[in-house]
Amino acid sequence: MAIGKGRNSKRSTSGSYTSTVTTVVFVALCVVGLWVLTSNSIISPQTTTRTSAASSFSSSAANHLFSKPADRKDPPVYEDSQGDLPDDAIKSDETKPLQATNDEDEQKPQEDQPKSEETQNVEGGEDNNGKQEAEQETSGENKNEEENPPGENQSSAGEEEKQKENEPLVTEESFEKNPEAEELTQQTKDEQSNENQGVDENKSQEQNQPEAEAEKREGESEENSQETQNQITEEDQQQRLQQQEQEQQQTQEQEKSDMSDETLQQSTQPESQETTSDEIQQKEEPQRSQESSQTTDEDKEQMKDQKIQSESNLQEDNSNQEGKQGTTTKDKAPSVSFPGGESSGIPKESKESKKSWSTQADQSENQKERRKAGSDGTIYGYTWQLCNETAGQDYIPCLDNEKAIMKLHGRKHYEHRERHCPEEPPKCLVPLPEMYKTPVEWPKSRDKIWYHNVPHTLLAEVKGHQNWVKVTGEFLTFPGGGTQFIHGAMHYIDFIQKSIPDIAWGKRTRVVLDVGCGVASFGGYLFDRDVLTMSFAPKDEHEAQVQFALERGIPAISAVMGSQRLPFPSRVFDLLHCARCRVPWHVEGGTLLLELNRVLRPGGYFVWSATPVYQKLKEDVEIWEEMSALTVSMCWELVSINRDKLNSIGAAIYRKPTTNDCYEQRKHKRPPLCKTDDDPNAAWYVPLQSCMHRVPVDGAERGTRWPEEWPRRVQVPPYWLNKSQMGIYGRPAPDDFASDYQHWKRVVQKSYLNGLGISWSNVRNVMDMRAVYGGFAAALRDLRVWVLNVVNIDSPDTLPIIYERGLFGIYHDWCESFSTYPRTYDLLHADHLFSKVKKRCKIAPLMAEIDRIVRPGGKLIVRDESSAVGEVENLLKSLHWEVHLTFSKDQEGILSAQKSLWRPDTFVASS
Repeated sequence: MAIGKGRNSKRSTSGSYTSTVTTVVFVALCVVGLWVLTSNSIISPQTTTRTSAASSFSSSAANHLFSKPADRKDPPVYEDSQGDLPDDAIKSDETKPLQATNDEDEQKPQEDQPKSEETQNVEGGEDNNGKQEAEQETSGENKNEEENPPGENQSSAGEEEKQKENEPLVTEESFEKNPEAEELTQQTKDEQSNENQGVDENKSQEQNQPEAEAEKREGESEENSQETQNQITEEDQQQRLQQQEQEQQQTQEQEKSDMSDETLQQSTQPESQETTSDEIQQKEEPQRSQESSQTTDEDKEQMKDQKIQSESNLQEDNSNQEGKQGTTTKDKAPSVSFPGGESSGIPKESKESKKSWSTQADQSENQKERRKAGSDGTIYGYTWQLCNETAGQDYIPCLDNEKAIMKLHGRKHYEHRERHCPEEPPKCLVPLPEMYKTPVEWPKSRDKIWYHNVPHTLLAEVKGHQNWVKVTGEFLTFPGGGTQFIHGAMHYIDFIQKSIPDIAWGKRTRVVLDVGCGVASFGGYLFDRDVLTMSFAPKDEHEAQVQFALERGIPAISAVMGSQRLPFPSRVFDLLHCARCRVPWHVEGGTLLLELNRVLRPGGYFVWSATPVYQKLKEDVEIWEEMSALTVSMCWELVSINRDKLNSIGAAIYRKPTTNDCYEQRKHKRPPLCKTDDDPNAAWYVPLQSCMHRVPVDGAERGTRWPEEWPRRVQVPPYWLNKSQMGIYGRPAPDDFASDYQHWKRVVQKSYLNGLGISWSNVRNVMDMRAVYGGFAAALRDLRVWVLNVVNIDSPDTLPIIYERGLFGIYHDWCESFSTYPRTYDLLHADHLFSKVKKRCKIAPLMAEIDRIVRPGGKLIVRDESSAVGEVENLLKSLHWEVHLTFSKDQEGILSAQKSLWRPDTFVASS
């Protein structure tokens, strides 16, 4: 008040009084000048920090959080230096459990998310990094001394320290990576400077003219001082930039070496860390509130736009993900292992090896020409409808193609039971039976299944007296009998063993083909003898017999002995079985029996249990005579004819020759030997030939020796794999085989059994949709599962290797539907299938096919290129599957998903 009074009083003529007033005014102006200078030195760094953070996040951080490329490693944006922080302390939100990440993203603004990350990271590494924090604090003190020269107001320095604590740190790297952010920072700095000048002008208007003149003089000195300070700040900024670039390079190199042995448990943060993150979030609420109150209107508008865009992206990324129990992880470290710690080095097929391996597409002369189509891309909101077909819930597209069947010229050779696939693969979904229930688990399922899962009773009415199947309350029960073994399959199996001890179930005889299998009780009980049986029967008047078999947990496919070869290689089955299978083996020169001769291994057995063997009716006698003449001309040796008194049946057992001597000694040469250019392994849509292929005699050729006894044969490379031949993955074939086996044992043990959240006790029927050597199936052999190995027609023909090691499989083209009933597999495994298939046909129909053959609650495991995995994931979400896990690195990914009970409400319009 005294100053103001002196300022407002009239001037005195006294010299001493004027001198006193002038001195006081000058001192006051000096104080004001120092205050203005101090406020400018504090405001400028504060404005720069906030603007840089906002700009950097808007251009890069949002994309980093939501796109998460697997092949790029971005350093944390809101840290000066990572130093030697442990892996746990520098992980981003990408490694959090999916549900926790989603909750955090929805509850807080996008700008706060990186800040919470930084706080969590620092706390996570606090114990190991006290020394580094001390060095950073010391460095910070030195920088404050440079920016705030001695003599400035101590309270202003305290305010600057407090404001810096509430502001996110910005690395110099964000300026380099975001030139737009740097430009925006400079513009904001200019605007803030103009605002500060405007404030100063308003204050100066309240003072008198002498004070204004004094302020002008002080302003000139202030500009000179600020220019000097800005120059010092720019030099310091350049030094820090160079220093942090060196530190980040060292940190990245250290991370690459430290993270080489990480596992899924390391890449997924535990629940305790989630709790810590929540606590940090609560502690930071007051800070965020204070910071938001200091934000300008322009910054608020920018944050609002970023939040809206981030929420939109998050909603798209998390569609149909509610209620998941799994995790979604995307690893940025180049050397991190796949889930469970199994090796991330997925074997790659060698281009050179393809020259030495033939495919079914090459071998099968009459292969159906496939049309080529591109990928559907991202079909996040794909609309699905129910199939509107006569077959309803049992629809098999390639066997129920009524339009194609109606155009057939004849049905004498069961052409109407063969495959006739639609020109356009169906994209519809098969409806579920009413009151469908989770299938009964193996081995109980061998004896009973839920009636409502396969609601067919005709077979029980026709074959109930033969103990095929019966209706018992809400179950369909299977007494284990058949037409030729009414009193049980096990007695019948032992009867065959006693007839020919050399059969040796589960040792010499491992892989069996059961023709006209009925409900497949024969194959179902051979599991007790450690024997795999491929059972097949047509989809005919014996309603749903193959579907019964698969629902029971017994391997089976829908196929017929008709006009085309069976989809198997030559010389692969150890034993063939026909128990009154209703196949006319003796007609038309024995064409159908010659097809069995093609797939039977030299030295293998054919068990024929039928009425012509033991009955003396006229028709039976005639058939027996014709069959006897045919088998003699084929050089098959009749080694046993025995009667089973318990079941009142008889069985004739034949053996295929192991040399060509008999063929050359025949008088009539009927049936003839096949031409040398006829490939016995060609089996995809190839018409039957009424000829026999020569038995191989070269010691290095497949078929000249019997395989090793089971179980040794599963792990020993076949004797006919030549080291001079390059394997699928580029090594010599035997080494390739051994490496593949070790690879899949490691993957299954370290990842699949524990790392994918699959309850293997609920898994029985498994299909490997793109098998190579059968390593995946071999790795599962100790579990109570069976695996059908599918070798694609455009892949190297390795199916003979799979059979040689005591496993089984089939040829198939995944551009077409598979020959099985709906809801018949518990788990499908697709290793690099989709990236191959989409080069020839569309992915959406294949996903509809997968949905058709997988049971509700069934699983899908996909290993493929990251782009293909992403496309599959989008389609699975549109099908309402639960995606439990996705994981990717180095452009390779893995996905695990489970089918739900969801079905569309509308049907496809009938054509």
